[in-house]
Amino acid sequence: MPAAFITGGSSGIGFAAAWELAIKGYSLALFARDAAKLLAARDALLEAAPDIEVEVFAVDVANRASFVEALKAAVRKIGPPDMAIASAGIAEPGLFREQSFEQHQRHMDVNYFGTLTFIETLRGPMAAAGGGRFGLIASGAAFFGIYGYGAYAPSKFALRGLAEILHLELENTNISVTLIYPPDTDTPQLEAEKRTKPSATQEITEGGGLWQPVDVAGRLIKGMEAGKPVVTPGPQMLLLNGLSSLISPILRWHQRRIIRKHEAK
Repeated sequence: MPAAFITGGSSGIGFAAAWELAIKGYSLALFARDAAKLLAARDALLEAAPDIEVEVFAVDVANRASFVEALKAAVRKIGPPDMAIASAGIAEPGLFREQSFEQHQRHMDVNYFGTLTFIETLRGPMAAAGGGRFGLIASGAAFFGIYGYGAYAPSKFALRGLAEILHLELENTNISVTLIYPPDTDTPQLEAEKRTKPSATQEITEGGGLWQPVDVAGRLIKGMEAGKPVVTPGPQMLLLNGLSSLISPILRWHQRRIIRKHEAK
């Protein structure tokens, strides 16, 4: 039976990916901070696919030692994953001049180093088992600097660079890396973002529509199965991926116009 490991697997895109893979017959290892939500997710998945195995691990991906031990325990229980999706992440919008160093560090610890630990720990067992597929979740904020994402955007820029390197370096071990750039998605994280998102940032990031987690997860899994390096759901992300370096000056001008309008209020 194939296996899949998913961080942030108790809600949002992570849970949607777990659901799709469960229906496909994958045994699952889910990692998230909230033990109660993990148990609820496990029950729902087993009700939908009673023949699979679902292991849950209440752990913070930013706690490297605990996360590594949880990953190793999952490998012992269900074997190396065929699919490994790093969906855990945080997004706390705010202006650079107002966000603390600790907020910047927390974004890097979760969004970048949590993903790095996930890949670093699993790549050896996956390669030894014949290979596998990693799925990573970026953001439109990884294409160009967005006002109001002082701590969040740099962590996604870093993740984009890591994915591009790993796509090349892991290829000879039969491990593919797929990076998805989801538009705004109807998840608990998006709701949390709204609490601190500046009004100018809200206007700047409009236009991509609101996607459902199941649709984003489906695009990611399909891209992973095809070995695609990049998945860009929707026309906005497709345009940014193809033309970001060319249109960055226009986007900076557009942002400055919106910022001036909001600062004048």
